[in-house]
Amino acid sequence: MDRLNRRTFVQAGVIATATASSLVARGERSPLLTPRTENGVDWYNVEAWGIEGRGFHDTEVYFDRLPKRAKEIVRDPVWNLSRHSAGMVARFKTTSPDLHVDYRLRSSSLSMSHMPATGVSGIDIYGRTADDEDRWIQVTRPSQQHVKTQIFGRIDPGPDQGRLYTAYLPLYNGVEKLEFGVKQGAKFTAVLPRQEAPIVFYGTSIMHGACASRPGMSISALLGRRYDMPTVNLGFSGNGRLEMELAELIGEIDAAVYCVDCLPNLNPPQVAERTIPFIRRLREMRPQTPIVMVEDRWFTNSSFFGSTRARHEGNQKAFRAGYVDLVDAGVKGLYYLEGVELLGDDGEAATDGSHPNDLGFMRYAAAYAKVLDPILKR
Repeated sequence: MDRLNRRTFVQAGVIATATASSLVARGERSPLLTPRTENGVDWYNVEAWGIEGRGFHDTEVYFDRLPKRAKEIVRDPVWNLSRHSAGMVARFKTTSPDLHVDYRLRSSSLSMSHMPATGVSGIDIYGRTADDEDRWIQVTRPSQQHVKTQIFGRIDPGPDQGRLYTAYLPLYNGVEKLEFGVKQGAKFTAVLPRQEAPIVFYGTSIMHGACASRPGMSISALLGRRYDMPTVNLGFSGNGRLEMELAELIGEIDAAVYCVDCLPNLNPPQVAERTIPFIRRLREMRPQTPIVMVEDRWFTNSSFFGSTRARHEGNQKAFRAGYVDLVDAGVKGLYYLEGVELLGDDGEAATDGSHPNDLGFMRYAAAYAKVLDPILKR
């Protein structure tokens, strides 16, 4: 897999204080870390060096996805969903043969009827291989709100400077605290959040991550690994509705590209009403940033339900009309992704007809890549 703009911003150690976090937010060097040692394990608080995937730094809780001021701007369901840590990652290097995690979840609802606790509330660990690939290692299996466990032990030795790890945070739960533990005395190197412009995704429950089996299988995670770039996940389950308040907030983020994927939460009249104003406002705020407009996927059982097909067809017709009108009006830098190929054509890529399973997420990411590859010049 090709790597794009590899910039790791590695610094050795940080101090677990608010001051250190503010240094990271400004992209400055952070000072040496003194771990908390307990029973032969050195514990490091991720807030010390920073979580990647935060679009805003002025949040009420560190792991929130929208700024504190959004509480008075967006609808309550959007605000509540923004407390989920979807799309966020912690990156670090260590020589430790063992890895532990200690994290506290915001909600005691650890799973859903159609999505396991590993995806809703798990911490998902990937490691960098000798071939320079990020590959899955292990995911936690939460059974309670406070999780303190060894993720893996006796892993094969990595490079002398330590293997690079990427930890994906829970998709459908919030995080109140997060620490990683390594064997006492093992080398631990913080990898600061990358400062390059991220891919920003705005959408529905599908973008939020339903129903991935693990956080590393969400669309934003898959494409983040593909391009070796930071991503920001602003998927809001049932509430990705092309609202102007979100256009304003999203436009504050200096993105490499915006992906707007909201049709599953809209009907044809809403699509016709909201598409042009939303895209125009985003373009006014960011005149040069590419914008990808994404149609809704077809339900995998839509061949049996005429009402479902009619909704997809109506949404897509209205969305295409908005896209054409914007282009005809001279709006530049717009790209369009059709929905027909997002889940494939065999009916096997969704958990409940609507939300992708892991196969579906792989197909979604592959479809996105056809548009993103030339934009990002992979």
